[in-house]
Amino acid sequence: MDGSTSINLTEFLYPLLILIGIALTLALLLLGWIVWRVRRINLPPDADWVTALRATPFVVVLVLDLLDFGLDFLSAPFAWILLSYLGLKPLRAVTTIESLIPGTQFLPTMTAAWVIARFMKRERLQVRG
Repeated sequence: MDGSTSINLTEFLYPLLILIGIALTLALLLLGWIVWRVRRINLPPDADWVTALRATPFVVVLVLDLLDFGLDFLSAPFAWILLSYLGLKPLRAVTTIESLIPGTQFLPTMTAAWVIARFMKRERLQVRG
């Protein structure tokens, strides 16, 4: 086999490790800002995850995606604690499931879900009596 056609694994891993380090650093900085600036979010007791996403500031879902990218499945406990602190308990299960699915760490799934939740038409219940 020709040496020029072989793939050097370090050429692939080094940039990936740099990206993961940048994601973790940015996530920690944003996490500090969230704890400092974002107050507890008051949701109705029967709120579902879509309602919780609508009430969530964008920076929170960004941090969740950055943690997922940087830590993969190890981000679940950090996300659980952050969402509990912010009063976003309906999002805990969604975030945990998403972080445990292999291969999703490269996709900003919480950010995409946040955008979809923001642009979905709200269903209005009409009471006829």
